[in-house]
Amino acid sequence: MTTAKDLFIIAMDPRREHTVGQGDLSLTLAGAELIDLIGRGAVAVEGDRIVPDLPPTPDDRLLDAAAAQLTRQPPYERIDDWLWRRGRDLSATYQAALEEEGELTRKRGGLLSFGSKGVEPVDTPARRRASERWKEGEPVLTALASAVGIDAGRSDDEPGLDGEAVTAVVAAVHDAVMELEAVRQRRSIENAAFANLWRGP
Repeated sequence: MTTAKDLFIIAMDPRREHTVGQGDLSLTLAGAELIDLIGRGAVAVEGDRIVPDLPPTPDDRLLDAAAAQLTRQPPYERIDDWLWRRGRDLSATYQAALEEEGELTRKRGGLLSFGSKGVEPVDTPARRRASERWKEGEPVLTALASAVGIDAGRSDDEPGLDGEAVTAVVAAVHDAVMELEAVRQRRSIENAAFANLWRGP
């Protein structure tokens, strides 16, 4: 399993009270993919640019798809641009893949309702591994989860992120999620103003 799949499974936990938005999760999944590609030596980060390096180990088709979308010519792509481009509808892509792999099942309601039905994790070895990683407070997973509002209850003295590249990606994810929330708020204000205009004094 990849960090992105672990993150999706953690976000699906039916015991979690916080509702995770598709857009927030999609951006964060793109960041998780990038961190996994860094860990596999497939990319490096120079400043705020993603520089492709070695071909990734072909062990996950979604991660392979992410690697295939990398910009391989200078000046290369900025991390934040990658998050928005790769992240488009990525949560739905992961839902479909995990359902196909038997990691998710559909149910009425749920924290993430894609369409008329929600989904929840199936009790599989992959889910147990993701849960164990979460319980252990693995820094990357908890940092990415916090971007979508899932609190791991970490203390300040717990181990931090490993390396400047991973730190840069996590920071970019948090910035992108905040930018998306700002867009939502602006649209909400504009819609409210438009509605008041039609209602009149």
